[in-house]
Amino acid sequence: MTKPHSALNQLTPELLLRAYASGIFPMSEARGDPNIFWVDPRLRAVLPLDAFHVSRSLAKTVRKKIFQISCDTAFADVINACAASTQERQETWINDEIINAYTELHHMGFAHSVECRRDGALVGGLYGVSIGAAFCGESMFHTAANASKVALVHLVARLKLGGYVLLDTQFVTDHLKQFGIIEIPARKYLTRLDKALEIEAAFPVEVAPQEEEKALEDIFSGVLGVRS
Repeated sequence: MTKPHSALNQLTPELLLRAYASGIFPMSEARGDPNIFWVDPRLRAVLPLDAFHVSRSLAKTVRKKIFQISCDTAFADVINACAASTQERQETWINDEIINAYTELHHMGFAHSVECRRDGALVGGLYGVSIGAAFCGESMFHTAANASKVALVHLVARLKLGGYVLLDTQFVTDHLKQFGIIEIPARKYLTRLDKALEIEAAFPVEVAPQEEEKALEDIFSGVLGVRS
């Protein structure tokens, strides 16, 4: 279900936080469309943190450390890259109002990014909204093979370290199916969301290398599942 939202009404961080706590989120029809509508899916896609699947080949890529991983060092660059058109994705739903509002949300500490760099250049990443112990993934991008997948693996490791219990991805995509994504009815999602909002979690922007490696190895070793 969607609800129209006039472009004349500013999309503020406060409005975004109320919306996410209610289980809805904004989108635009196109990058250049100034209008916004609210989305309230009948089925919600989530990635279970205790059943996150990683292929052996992707685990091998992560272990090779061909990408340098960071968080919250280039939020504006990540969201703008997610909004840009590519050969694989001709049009996006992220317009200027969304970029500005989520960037403000980031400055307030409620939106975070994971960045993948290679030789100093940003080649992949993702961003999302953090409320309570729920992380609502918004979008991801890559200009190098596997960069966005590696960013997602690192996100899951950090969410587990931070005490999160819900990873919402909004919709099922072919890109996410390999990780064990599931769809649940909106009512069940809202129940999970309400429980997550009662829990205090902290997004770990800085993580000790040994701590992050252990969290990653817990995923790869089969504690959370590995599939070929």
